[in-house]
Amino acid sequence: MALPPSGVDGVKPGVVVAAYGRRYRVELADHTEVDCVTRGRRTDVACGDHVHAVRTGAGTGVIDEILPRRSLFYRSDARRQKLIAANVTQVVIVVAAEPAYSEDLINRCLAAAEHAGILALIALNKVDLPGADAASAALELYRSLGYRVVGLSAKRDLEPLRRYLSGHTSVLVGQSGMGKSTIINGLIPDACARVAEISTALGTGRHTTTHAELYHLGENTHIIDSPGLQEFGLGHVPLLDLADAFVEFRPLLGSCRFRDCVHLSEPDCAIAAACEDGRVSERRLASYRRLAGELRRERFR
Repeated sequence: MALPPSGVDGVKPGVVVAAYGRRYRVELADHTEVDCVTRGRRTDVACGDHVHAVRTGAGTGVIDEILPRRSLFYRSDARRQKLIAANVTQVVIVVAAEPAYSEDLINRCLAAAEHAGILALIALNKVDLPGADAASAALELYRSLGYRVVGLSAKRDLEPLRRYLSGHTSVLVGQSGMGKSTIINGLIPDACARVAEISTALGTGRHTTTHAELYHLGENTHIIDSPGLQEFGLGHVPLLDLADAFVEFRPLLGSCRFRDCVHLSEPDCAIAAACEDGRVSERRLASYRRLAGELRRERFR
């Protein structure tokens, strides 16, 4: 991952390769790593951020500056936001044949990626299990919308996914149990040891993914693992911009009777009409309306 030129007066350029609580691990240009905190109480640092850090001791430092981001993938609600990854070029949404995945969570992640201008890929894991055919059929909707969908069995063969990762900085997102950790462990053999090391340092005693961590797969290929998601709010997306984050809605925007139509229950809504004649999926419109309803309620709190 290319870093900016070296700074002066002890300031070193680096990239945040792990973010846990208010502590961050920064990899400097010489590939050494420094355990950092931030100045004051700021917590707006994400895994993947390019930063300037100042050493404060052996293996420790302070993040002095966050450099401009090319992208930011995060979730939010009316009270707070949770940064997931910065400077990524691709969001990989991991689902599985078993256990059942949340289609609503897929739609939320896709909308967040579209709003941030980041490519999205859906990875269907555990295709060797009996429910794989049904899961793949359900994902045909997303293929029809132009999204890339790849099937794999992370315990057996990661090559179907690996070719989609080349040249990208990707972030893996998804519910717990979908196999993200298995994918990471297959791609990076020492990942388990690194997670265990962080867990011990934090005193959690847990070896599951509780923090975001960046791994290098090659000179221009990197991957960020993130904790399992159970919810994904889009409080940072303006209500009037939400429809644009649903790719199939875009050709219809501006065709409604009212300019400020938010496609919930307004008369002569072009998106509702497209759903009635089969041009827009009922599943996708229902998911959009749940999201829009949330944003409207938060707006008037």
